[in-house]
Amino acid sequence: MKLTEIRKLQIEYGFDKMQNIIDTGAVWLMEGSMGREAMHLLEVGACFLPNKQRRGYYGNIIPSRSELQNGSKGTILNTIRFYEQR
Repeated sequence: MKLTEIRKLQIEYGFDKMQNIIDTGAVWLMEGSMGREAMHLLEVGACFLPNKQRRGYYGNIIPSRSELQNGSKGTILNTIRFYEQR
């Protein structure tokens, strides 16, 4: 499954807006409920982390997806698994 296919599925399932604010890093600067929702979607695989590392509101580092073990939350493989089950 290619990244373009994942993006189309995110639009279909309504996860595209959250993916966009994860990509820009804006979600980590918003209220806590948004960050918690983003973390949940990363964990289940509906969304993935961007290629660029970000910093959260309190300065904590949000890793890029390439810094993570393949298949763990926030990676493309985790997202592929999520959408293949749909």
